[in-house]
Amino acid sequence: MKELTVLVADDSEPMLEVMVAILNRFGFGRILTATDGEQAFSVFQRYKPDLIITDWHMDNIDGLELCRWIRRNKHSVNRSIPIILMTGFSDYARITSARDKGITEIIIKPFSAEDLAKRIMHVIDVPRDFIESLGFFGPDRRRRKIDSPVADDRRLMEPEEKS
Repeated sequence: MKELTVLVADDSEPMLEVMVAILNRFGFGRILTATDGEQAFSVFQRYKPDLIITDWHMDNIDGLELCRWIRRNKHSVNRSIPIILMTGFSDYARITSARDKGITEIIIKPFSAEDLAKRIMHVIDVPRDFIESLGFFGPDRRRRKIDSPVADDRRLMEPEEKS
């Protein structure tokens, strides 16, 4: 991890300090910080981090808007950067909304350093394919591989054998 750069965006100074301390313990080589989405986008464009961890609710520009700027801006330095969203809200509608806007992973507050490590390792070790369509650019929303013997068998059958 010492070769990786991570950008943390949060408008809470104490949370930024905690996140920097945790990420230092994880061994990241460089940790950048920002206190709102606009500043985070500037830091992102200038320093080209490998990962972004952002709070959802921030003054000025929030984490979802930051994600939208990164994913949809044709001048973005890395539209497919992994973005982990921190939030205190876990209801299904909010989670699907974040996913549909291009967030890679979501971590619900309060979380432990171990929970954060798992999310980070997941985006590093199991990167998701990115999809581009008219209204969406972001990680593939499907994360489960469906192992269905029926589906596999149907793919192997000749077209006239399928029911």
